[in-house]
Amino acid sequence: MSEQETPIFAIEKIYIKDLSVEVPNAPQIFLERESPKVSIQLQTNAQGIGEGVFEVTLTTTVTSKLEEKTVFLVEVGQAGIFRVQNVPSENMEPLLSIACPNILFPYAREVVSDAVTRAGFAPVLLQPVNFEALYMSRLQQQEAARRPPARRRSSKRAAR
Repeated sequence: MSEQETPIFAIEKIYIKDLSVEVPNAPQIFLERESPKVSIQLQTNAQGIGEGVFEVTLTTTVTSKLEEKTVFLVEVGQAGIFRVQNVPSENMEPLLSIACPNILFPYAREVVSDAVTRAGFAPVLLQPVNFEALYMSRLQQQEAARRPPARRRSSKRAAR
């Protein structure tokens, strides 16, 4: 393999693209003694921004609720600029959907924990995420959506 054909994968920059912290029911929510329910949503987005250069954003949304009351809502858009060259086209989507979010997740995890703590709550420590499993699940859902619905077999019995 010549030098021009050698695959290149490099991190150019990691940064917070967006950060939002909301505590809509403060200060009364701080008087509550019940434990809230916490839900977490993850979303990734990749876009080309130049020849062989991509921006990947991992958006992490953490919502804490007590019944119908929102305790807090934290959303972090952790982004990175990645240089990817001489990589076969069939490997690009998995690279941008699995490898890049794996790199960004620890940064997003730290920002979420810090933001929740600074908002006056106990830190939220996000558990590790298997981005490969999420990617494979998304592919399966897309494949299922493309398939035509299966025909149902008639269960009518012939009259005797």
